[in-house]
Formats: sequence, structure tokens, C-alpha cells
Amino acid sequence: MTVYPFILRLGPIELTGYGLMMMVAFLMAGWAIQLDLRRRGLDEEFAADIVIAGVVGGLLGAKIWYVLLTGEWDALLRRGGFVWYGGFLGATAAIILNGWRRGVPWRFTTEICSAPLALGYALGRVGCFLVNDDYGIPSALPWAMKFPDGLPPTTVANLTAMGVTFPPGTDPMQVVAVHPTQIYETALMLLAFWWMWRRRDHGHATGWMLGCYLVLGGLERFLVEFLRAKDDRLLGAFTLAQATSALLVVVGIGLLYVWREKEAVNLQPAALSPKPPPTPTDPQAGR
Repeated sequence: MTVYPFILRLGPIELTGYGLMMMVAFLMAGWAIQLDLRRRGLDEEFAADIVIAGVVGGLLGAKIWYVLLTGEWDALLRRGGFVWYGGFLGATAAIILNGWRRGVPWRFTTEICSAPLALGYALGRVGCFLVNDDYGIPSALPWAMKFPDGLPPTTVANLTAMGVTFPPGTDPMQVVAVHPTQIYETALMLLAFWWMWRRRDHGHATGWMLGCYLVLGGLERFLVEFLRAKDDRLLGAFTLAQATSALLVVVGIGLLYVWREKEAVNLQPAALSPKPPPTPTDPQAGR
């Protein structure tokens, strides 16, 4: 199967599949947070604050991480060049700071954001697929895909530069089929979202859902990295992303253990109590 990048042109405006799916990812995650706040009887406008903070912090964090990782300082002004873990850290910091500004405990903020974050990640990977980026190593499976216009194209030359070995004499310009790891990640993280969403009333301490996300998201990325076409191998087949994933899994297990018991103090923030409806004015008043 051969797949080409999805690009929508509206006159002088060019919209890529990645940009469209990033917008969808943030909107859907915000909608899920809004539903959770509504279920708790809290101010639903906090969901919009979270989305705005996540967009700004996530884009800055993803761009800065990429620049520090590659040393390509000119990437600060390029459209491309983002790293997921940088975006995760940047968005987390911005969202927690925004919650602190509104008087919301950080553990409550992470509690309501964890499952929607898995949903947003899954949809974001669809964007990677539509732009033909973040694909895997060569595969002969029936669903393997060729990306002749990918970032970069799945040619023998490009894959060789990423550490893939081909038989001697293979045409370097040959386009080969690879694992669509973007789709693998989308499927796995949608499953993680479904599992977490059904356990919002988990009966553990506030913040327990953050531990769930770190464990599930970290394991998913750690495993998929074995099939990714990457050039940042650290120890044999292990990548920098796998090292980061392993660290997040360890932190997540620690949080699940620390917050395993239900706490006596209710961390549901009073700052998010819904605003009372405005009192109607008497049309006869002042006459």
C-alpha cells in the first residue's frame, strides 16, 4: 500500500493533516475534560483554560526539546521539528501553573487530564500518519505501507541512515514498505483511554489516574520503539525515547503505590464551584 501526505489547500492557505489532527486532538481532549467536570458538578470553563495552556506549553516544549536534542537552532522558526516528550513536559508545566493560578490543586488537575491526554495522543498520532512521519522499520506484513513523500521518504537510503540494514546492491532510491507505527500507537492509546475513562471513579487517592497514564503511555511507547525507524539508538536497539519511557513507567508505578489508598481529605477544588446564574433584574426597578 502506498500512502501520500494529506494536504488541504484553501487558496493561499495550506493545511496539513498533522495540523488538522493536532487541532482535533486538543479539542477532543478538552471536550472529554469538560464532560468530566460536568459529571463532578464543577465549572466547565476550566476545560478551555486547560486546552489553551496545553497548546501553548505543548508547542513550546516540543520545539525546545527538538532543538536541544538535535542542535538545529534554526528549527525554532520552522514548521516542523517537534518531540512528543518535550511537548508532554511543556504542556504539563503550563497546565499545572494555570491550575495554580486558579487555586486548583495540581493533583486534581492531573487527575482530570490523564485519560483525555491519552485520547489526545492517539489522535495526534493520526496526524503523524497523515503527514507520513514517525513510521517504522521495513515490513512484509499485509498492512505495511510505503511513504514515497514521507518525512523523510521510506527509501533504502533514508532507512539505511536510520540504522536499517539492506542486502548489498539494493537500489538506494527504492521505496520500501514499513510498519505504520503511527497507527499502532493510535490503536494502543485509544485502548488506554477507554480503560482509564471507565475507571474515573477508581476509589483511590486523587492523582491516581496520572500514575495509570504514565505506566500505560510509557509501556506503549517503549514497545512501539522497537519497530520505529530511528537514528537515536543508545544501547543496541534501545532509543532515547525508550529510556524516557522507562523512567516514566517507574514514576507511574511509584504514584500508583503512593496514591493507592483513598484519602480522607477531599481535593475537589472549591475554586471550580459553578458560578451561580445571574439574578434577573426587576424591569420596574428604578422607575
